Amino acid sequence: MLKKITQTSLIVFLFFCSFLLKAEQAGYETLTPAQPTQNPDKIEVIEFFWYGCPHCYSFEPLLEKWVKSLPKNVEFIRQPAAFNELWSKHAKAYYTAEALGVVDKVHADFFDAVQNKKESLDTEEALAKFFAAHGVNEAQFKEAYNSFAVDTKMRNAPSMATRYGITGVPAIIINGKYKTNGTLAGSHEKMIEIMDKLIKQESAAK
Repeated sequence: MLKKITQTSLIVFLFFCSFLLKAEQAGYETLTPAQPTQNPDKIEVIEFFWYGCPHCYSFEPLLEKWVKSLPKNVEFIRQPAAFNELWSKHAKAYYTAEALGVVDKVHADFFDAVQNKKESLDTEEALAKFFAAHGVNEAQFKEAYNSFAVDTKMRNAPSMATRYGITGVPAIIINGKYKTNGTLAGSHEKMIEIMDKLIKQESAAK
């Protein structure tokens, strides 16, 4: 009986190793089950990130350039990860910027403030000052920061990572079916190549 259990365990282990090897060779994993997208008429690309992540920061210039050249059938969504209290505070800052319609104004500067200037930006007061420097008055900021819409997104943020099997950032989900990251792809440049390849694949299948 013990021998049979050992053999079964070995088979499972070898299958898992084979799965990981294939994923690494392809540069991405296939999600099982595939997840529904927000707009079935679009190819959805989701980026999971954290402002305190140096890898996200170094990936950002490549990603920003890539976003500017996306075809019309692709919808790009930024999804801040919220794995702990600090990550959650930064996620709330992003959702607040989104609610105020100022993501384009603050996103790159927020990365710079955290990564280069070593600013914590982890309290409502500190964030209010940061947003004020980008043209948002304190009353507007606090209204958005404490809004029902931002609170709802914050409540949903942890489950988003679980839903897609995200354990680290930056990570990219393509059309609810595929996941790539720096470990799987090998480099940020390769991540972009894989994203383009899968977008073309998904576009052809529609």
